[in-house]
Amino acid sequence: MPELPEVEVVRRGLERWVSGRTIASADVLHPRAVRRNAGELADQLKGREIRSAERRGKYLWLPLGDEGEHAAAEPAADRTAEHPSGPESSHHVAGEALLAHLGMSGQLLVVDPDAPLEKHLRVRIGFADGGPDLRFVDQRTFGHVLVAPLTVPVRPSHAGPYRPVPEPVAHIAPDPFEDVFDDTEFAIRVRRRRTGIKRALLDQSLISGVGNIYADEALWRARLHWARPTETLTTEKIAELLAAARDVMSEALGEGGTSFDSLYVNVNGESGYFDRSLAVYGRRDEPCRRCGTPIRREAFMNRSSYSCPRCQPRPRDARP
Repeated sequence: MPELPEVEVVRRGLERWVSGRTIASADVLHPRAVRRNAGELADQLKGREIRSAERRGKYLWLPLGDEGEHAAAEPAADRTAEHPSGPESSHHVAGEALLAHLGMSGQLLVVDPDAPLEKHLRVRIGFADGGPDLRFVDQRTFGHVLVAPLTVPVRPSHAGPYRPVPEPVAHIAPDPFEDVFDDTEFAIRVRRRRTGIKRALLDQSLISGVGNIYADEALWRARLHWARPTETLTTEKIAELLAAARDVMSEALGEGGTSFDSLYVNVNGESGYFDRSLAVYGRRDEPCRRCGTPIRREAFMNRSSYSCPRCQPRPRDARP
């Protein structure tokens, strides 16, 4: 499943190619891809302008203007690797957005309107300017798109303003690149969770956007075994792990994300190449890039965890 860097690559492409354009049509070719919006998506989207492209963790959304309304042009935001999710919006903003979750194989592609239809095309969005379509292609049909209301979660005043997010995403914690992500609060909550540290990294109520690949990579950089009990970690060690997660995801973003097959691509259909730089994930029995010890693979939550036996020794009080 795409993780934060892969989804951010797609968001940047959408910001460039569809932001500011007005939707003329929306065709649903598979009802499962629109969930609750079956039969309604075209009416909900026609005539509305896409204001921007936003992301939290693995979710993408396109804030929508009202039908026939055209927002005044604004300078493009400076979206750096340090803050890929962009600046925070005013907490007074509301409205609706087109929300997308890519699932296991979903792709949002910007395609010439005259191009042949893809085999697994699920939703096709056309624009009033006659320019490229936005197409949602999903081989396994685990992903979806829908129109959802934007809401502003309540946060403590010290956390600063919280940008509006789609209602189905409101329960998800901020990702580590958002300005409102609180490192100190994260450390406190992780230590209280009393679980294995990798489970905590994958818990979207604590932190969003980190999946199996980048959890393994961050843990290797921080020299932590995935089953290390969270209550045994110091605040300083958790800060080191967070820094490692941010670093590895920023590096992946710079290389277009990680693509193990043709299912993950950017909006132009191009694959990322960070898989060449992975230190442990998918490298069973290959030498550790730090000490040369063969990488081990262990079962974890019906998946796999990769680590170095020497750099990341399994703790005696491991929490699987």
